[in-house]
Amino acid sequence: MLSPMGEAIRIEDDGAVRRLVLCRPDEMNTITLQLRDELDAALDAADRDHGVKVVLITAEGRAFCAGFGLDWSTASQATLDGSHGRVWDTVADVQMIGRFGNTFAKLHTISKPTVAAVQGWCVAGGTDMILNADLIIAGESARFGYPPARVWGVPEAPWVWVARLGLERAKRYLFTGDELTATEAAEIGMILECVPDDELAAQAEALAQRIALLPLNQLQMMKWMLNDVARHQYQPDTSRLLGFIFDGVARHTQEGLDFVTRAQEVGFREAVRERDRPFGDYGERPRS
Repeated sequence: MLSPMGEAIRIEDDGAVRRLVLCRPDEMNTITLQLRDELDAALDAADRDHGVKVVLITAEGRAFCAGFGLDWSTASQATLDGSHGRVWDTVADVQMIGRFGNTFAKLHTISKPTVAAVQGWCVAGGTDMILNADLIIAGESARFGYPPARVWGVPEAPWVWVARLGLERAKRYLFTGDELTATEAAEIGMILECVPDDELAAQAEALAQRIALLPLNQLQMMKWMLNDVARHQYQPDTSRLLGFIFDGVARHTQEGLDFVTRAQEVGFREAVRERDRPFGDYGERPRS
């Protein structure tokens, strides 16, 4: 069954599997206010619907999610900082970014299993979102990473990096902002598995349908039980709050402010290229 398409997310039902499809391929499914609000509402609706057992997150196009839309987010910071004669307000910033982070956290906190099928770029804010999913399958084309670690950001949920990669590997990738291929991500436990791109949709759907064979209450008990282990071991709520605070701080260091100024001068794409050029990765990797 197909529901009316939103601006950012299309909702489809296949038996007990609710599919949420990021549907702005021309914009690489970047994160916008609309995507946040549609995702928030869609996850709440799936959790309330007794006919839904599993939520499957997919995306159209060559990128799953290329992160926050820097065109509007850098412009927003440049506009808001110092507005009304006030200096940057940490609390207001936490409340603003927290609306995104708390929405993404619902992939972890709703009572039903969430499965993600990732292709192409899943970087920066894309990882803020999808690393909260219970299970992640990626196509061979997928690339993960958090390049804003280099300037202008920190992950909104640091705990998921440690939970998935372990402390030392989380440090290795967040100390550099380096990318991971899907194969590398699977080998170190960041994701469940890497499959050929042309098998991704079928593999993810098959897993979601297999999970949906269980009674709903069994799935909910399993998820609550396992999430309680994560709560005691990683303290997700505290980790998210620190992520929200330090993300705001990172955007308001001198280097963060300089990045916003540069993005206003040369455009956000060129500012990102300048940031990543010394590392020779992401969009700066030489084309074969």
